[in-house]
Amino acid sequence: MYIPKHFEPSDDAAKAFLATIDSGHLVTSTEDGLKSTFIPVLYKGDSQSIVGHLSRGNSQWKTKSIGEALFIGLVDDTYISPSWYATKALNGKVVPTWNYLMAHIYGDLVIHDDEIWLREQVTALSDKFENRRETPWSVEDAPEDYMKAQLRGIVGVELKITRLEVSFKMSQNKTPEDMDGVIAGLGADGKSDFAQKIQDLKD
Repeated sequence: MYIPKHFEPSDDAAKAFLATIDSGHLVTSTEDGLKSTFIPVLYKGDSQSIVGHLSRGNSQWKTKSIGEALFIGLVDDTYISPSWYATKALNGKVVPTWNYLMAHIYGDLVIHDDEIWLREQVTALSDKFENRRETPWSVEDAPEDYMKAQLRGIVGVELKITRLEVSFKMSQNKTPEDMDGVIAGLGADGKSDFAQKIQDLKD
């Protein structure tokens, strides 16, 4: 990934960012060409890996991966209108762009076809998202025979991280006045969460 210096976070910020990634594209290079699947994931800091699962019917896990695999995690992104920049009123030298928080995670792909590993992974992944809910669902809520059948229909994937590229493109290359305009514009467009992320970076 091309990352201009002003969009490159510190190593600590990049590693902390991994825990915020909920989903993305798992890409592998094979003798049959590139294969990609969109999956929800969990970051495991203790093993420095990204884990998830694929449908057993998905040929991607059956096809030998050549070299590193790539996981593309996009946490948030949005269009930035040039009309928000203070610079527009000064000289008109502005153009549209796109802001985003993104990671390219490279590593060695390991396939897990073990019910115990799969149950632990599915439970942890479900808990990650269900714990945000007022009344969370649990794997234990499903009948055991049904759960076993579901687990037989998937295989686990674990990307053991070898290198990491993270880009926080959040208008850092703009003047403080232009950044303020972007924050206000996003807020007016109903994207206050993204606006707050830029404000936090600006502060």
